[in-house]
Amino acid sequence: MSCMLGVVTVFCAPLPLYAKASKTAATAQPVSDGTSDPAIPYTVILTPTKHPELDAAISASSQLESLQASHAVGAYALAGRIRSDYDRVNIALESQGYYAGSVQISVKVGTRVVGGKDPSLPDILKALEKNQKVAITISSTLGPRFSLGSIALLAPLEKAAAPAQVAGPQTVKAPVPKAPASKTKAPPEAAPSIAVPLTFAQAVAQSQPVTLAPDERKAFDLSSGQPAVAETVLAAQNTLLNQLQEDGYATASVSTPVAYLEPQAQKLDIVFRVQRGPRVVIGPIGMEGLVHTNQSFLRNRLELKEGELYRPSRIEAARQDLVSTGVFASVQVRNAPPIITLPPSRTLMPGILQAMPIEFSFKEAKRRTLSAEVGYSTDLGGRLGASWTHHNLFGNAEQLKLTALVTGLGGSAQQGLGYDVYADFMKPDFLSKGQNLSVRLEGVRQLLYSYHQTAIIARAGLNRHVRKYWNLSGSLMGEQEQIKQFGDTRSYFIVAAPLNATFDNTRLTNPIDPATHGVRASLSITPSESLESGSTFFTLLSAQASTYFDLHHLGISRPGRSVIAVRGIVGSVQGASTYQIPPDQRLYAGGPATVRGFRYQGVGPQYGRTKYAIGGTSMDAGSVEFRQRLPMNLGVAGFVDAGQVGTGSRPGQGTLRVGYGGGVRYFTPIGPIRVDVALPMNRPPQGDKWELYFGLGETF
Repeated sequence: MSCMLGVVTVFCAPLPLYAKASKTAATAQPVSDGTSDPAIPYTVILTPTKHPELDAAISASSQLESLQASHAVGAYALAGRIRSDYDRVNIALESQGYYAGSVQISVKVGTRVVGGKDPSLPDILKALEKNQKVAITISSTLGPRFSLGSIALLAPLEKAAAPAQVAGPQTVKAPVPKAPASKTKAPPEAAPSIAVPLTFAQAVAQSQPVTLAPDERKAFDLSSGQPAVAETVLAAQNTLLNQLQEDGYATASVSTPVAYLEPQAQKLDIVFRVQRGPRVVIGPIGMEGLVHTNQSFLRNRLELKEGELYRPSRIEAARQDLVSTGVFASVQVRNAPPIITLPPSRTLMPGILQAMPIEFSFKEAKRRTLSAEVGYSTDLGGRLGASWTHHNLFGNAEQLKLTALVTGLGGSAQQGLGYDVYADFMKPDFLSKGQNLSVRLEGVRQLLYSYHQTAIIARAGLNRHVRKYWNLSGSLMGEQEQIKQFGDTRSYFIVAAPLNATFDNTRLTNPIDPATHGVRASLSITPSESLESGSTFFTLLSAQASTYFDLHHLGISRPGRSVIAVRGIVGSVQGASTYQIPPDQRLYAGGPATVRGFRYQGVGPQYGRTKYAIGGTSMDAGSVEFRQRLPMNLGVAGFVDAGQVGTGSRPGQGTLRVGYGGGVRYFTPIGPIRVDVALPMNRPPQGDKWELYFGLGETF
């Protein structure tokens, strides 16, 4: 860059490569520069400018700062690094609009201070004693901050615009326009090497102006008088290109902006070269790489139609939807030129007949996977098992999962070993796109203190995603079970029709990841009929909601580092009293799903002064939890839970139990590993003194 009037400058950002190098500096070993000179240790002091963004840019640009621990060098190499930092730091100043600024670097050797450009500096450094450190101070004089002057959107220079047309003895080649990476944009052809006008007036005189439509002007959002910040100017280039493509100009290009410096006016005049190209619709859609997956299934699911307006956002949404089937390791999409002409009957946009073909490339994932499951809490004990899953059974993304678990490995709420064995089958797009069929056959045995249960359960239902955040599901369920409670053994056959609605706007791609914002809510209505040991009709009602607040919004933490999570649960049984319904259909509380610090089913009516829970017909619980991320993939949490179970159908009855505690988190690529310890504040007779919970993911 230069401050001479009329010399062309190209906007660029500070060098991020060196910012990355600093992250490894603490662990890297110093190395020599390959000469016989010993490596010279040094420290760097960056004098603050009172502008945090500028300080960050200077730190990222300085090689002295980023390489001081990872790449120590000898005297002459260090002197060269100091000299190169003048230009690097100056680029950082200019990236923030300080084109009249200057950089000062001083080197303190013992009690002597030498300028970074002093010719004697290499010899002074070479004369240092072994392991003697030097201190390098980098400071800047900012001067006035330049603003944007005239902004011109011009057609690209023609190759015929020869250097002879450009006044002045010096010409500078224009940079090759480079669009941001896009999976839906064809690679641009190499631009010819052409001469760049030396003044803004020449650039305007030699090219046709480009007029933007209202939505394009809004996206561009750059105007005279704004600070001449490189990031802002480059962002305008990208947003304009994105908007042009969203308007159907698949081959549009917006060049890297060229700036013409006006030192006396303290302004920069900016030129963008804009080329729309033809407006197109989606052409023929190809698919390659399919081995075990039926193409007809994908085409029926595809959220993209031949003949609709070319829009990268629509193409990307279609790609992500195909990824969500779970049968592909990767899905890529690209333009497949050349542009073709469609007959009028095949376009959905009247008057637009040119079309850009699109091609999806698939890499199928392994169809079969084997996974292990392990969990532990002091109340339910340990659970250990394995699952085998086929992810593409018949070529239409059908999923079959077989699971076998051993449960009740110890635990204060358990009286012996149990099992949970089930087979799940899921068929996507059943009868309608976005509607999934799920079927489960399950055998379960659990020996809880509250009751002993052996059951066979069959369930089939439909799940449908509605709009952006909602899921609706309904199913039919039959359960044949034998339950022993307080020495009394009975058999039950239960028929139920669960109906569920869930809302989730936390926008997490991995459900195990901790939420930092948004709301999760669910509502369940389950009409049920018990047909053995007396016929009873009853309805289970339950609702749950949780929300997450990031303290970053109060300005006291970085995004996602400090979060308050709140949860509320209510439940009610309508149409029957406690002893009219099977014990496993009653409401209980205690454990991580409701009130931590109390064992599973340890909150609510108890049988005498024993640890045998009776259950109830109403329940309510609430939790407040503070989550704090720490360095080194660690985190901590503190929480308070409260809840109660009553014998009436109205929530808010019973003895309120309160638990509290905390835990640690270790964040892995698949989610946080959670270890929590909880204590009861008002422990009931025979209640546990404390509980330990271990699992994957947050409690809620």
